[in-house]
Amino acid sequence: MSNPFEYINAINRGENTMVDDLAEKEYNPFMVNRGLSFYRDTVLQANEMNRYYDLDKRLQFLFLINSVEPRKRFSKWFKAEKLGDLECVKEYYGYSNVKAKATLDILTPEQIDYIKTKIYKGGTSP
Repeated sequence: MSNPFEYINAINRGENTMVDDLAEKEYNPFMVNRGLSFYRDTVLQANEMNRYYDLDKRLQFLFLINSVEPRKRFSKWFKAEKLGDLECVKEYYGYSNVKAKATLDILTPEQIDYIKTKIYKGGTSP
């Protein structure tokens, strides 16, 4: 069980799947706590385990199994947005991420295309 999603599913089902030392070694408390923090009814338990991060992994897992009510929970994981135009604006103007994001809000699509043609270096398209 090296996948943190498998541990989250085991906690949601109330099953103790940490039966050997290898499973305990592969358990990643940070990712499991992050996954449980997306749900309203498990965010407090995840926060408690974040507070007591120095506990053994097996103890953290057992706490979550015994304190989280078993039920089905589904959520999407948030991922950072990949803005291709952001890199072009940063290079063209020499801006930081914050300034480039603010600039993207006021630039028109034609202006962004113009910037892309100016910074195009050849080879594959930007």
